[in-house]
Amino acid sequence: MKVLVLGGDGFCGWPCAVNLADQGHDVLIVDNLSRRKIDIDLEVESLTPIVSIGERLKAWEETGGKPMRFVHMDIAHEYQRLLDLLEEERPDSVVHFAEQRAAPYSMKSSATKRYTVDNNVNGTHNLLAAIVESGQDIHVVHLGTMGVYGYGSHRGATIPEGYLKVEVPQPDGSRFEEEILHPASPGSVYHMTKTLDQLLFLYYNKNDKVRITDLHQGIVWGTNTDATDRDPRLTNRFDYDGDYGTVLNRFLMQAAIGYPLTVHGTGGQTRAFIHIRDSVRCVQLALENPPEQGERVKIFNQMTESHQVGELAKKVAALTGAQVNNLPNPRNEAVENDLIVDNRCFIELGLNPTTLDNGLLKEVVEIATRYADRCDRNRILCTSAWTKTQAQAIGTAS
Repeated sequence: MKVLVLGGDGFCGWPCAVNLADQGHDVLIVDNLSRRKIDIDLEVESLTPIVSIGERLKAWEETGGKPMRFVHMDIAHEYQRLLDLLEEERPDSVVHFAEQRAAPYSMKSSATKRYTVDNNVNGTHNLLAAIVESGQDIHVVHLGTMGVYGYGSHRGATIPEGYLKVEVPQPDGSRFEEEILHPASPGSVYHMTKTLDQLLFLYYNKNDKVRITDLHQGIVWGTNTDATDRDPRLTNRFDYDGDYGTVLNRFLMQAAIGYPLTVHGTGGQTRAFIHIRDSVRCVQLALENPPEQGERVKIFNQMTESHQVGELAKKVAALTGAQVNNLPNPRNEAVENDLIVDNRCFIELGLNPTTLDNGLLKEVVEIATRYADRCDRNRILCTSAWTKTQAQAIGTAS
């Protein structure tokens, strides 16, 4: 099929685009390269060296990959160009990664909060409006987050895949059942934008019959897939800084350079995880199994396992000999939480989960060790606080 990959230059978008091209699909990457610009603003770089998007595409073709094309576009602010592109290309599907993805960055300042809302919500709405205006039947696969459910205690309840069956009591004492979107409880401005995405999808699916699959993804760990391992120029991002580094990758990088593992708070926070290899496989499965015309939004929990952050740190410490350092938590969140997640949809579609085994952990440590000289230790700590109280606790309040 012909697939537009919006945000196809990013941490999840690039390996996804490469995988789809490797499967024989006609892939067009659309990206405004904002993630590269944010690196400049934050004065930090990916631990792995990243070549330009042009060099990436050239390297992919030189390794025998099916050629991919690239369009530089800001979908949040160039609506007419986006509409024109849909009308010219007439894609079968659009994979939507084109959103600012970091919770800490979204809480860094009023400027980053406004940027995250502007970029994420406008981009999603522009895409949906353009699909309707184009009159085309285009399947949208969107990368959402498990964070839409919130990280408070669910008292042992299993988080369903998007929809919750509820019983509604009536004044006359009778009751009726219906299914609603699982109540949203965003934990950051970034997560809030993803909950707004859900409502946009609900509306455009109901009103205009747009076919949509929304993937509520856990925290991604790992760096490369088999495809991005074929040439150093294809290598994926490895973010380790306090704003963009995902927790497990940060632990593994810290262990590789002899830096104490940064556990914020008690470490009792439970999070959902998925390896980058499974992430790209899930997107492929979603594309290959689209909703029927008129079917409600498909919602999959895109995760393979859950772990307490503190226990993860102990696992990494046992593997590497690293020390664990408990620090004040910059986030405004529960000290501990349950997280039991239903992910049967992808399992039933054939996903064979990549679990958190020592072999893959060592693989990430090897990558971190290889590029340890590129690490700026001043960028490791999380300095973006959720509130003034958290800022005072971590010592960043002015």
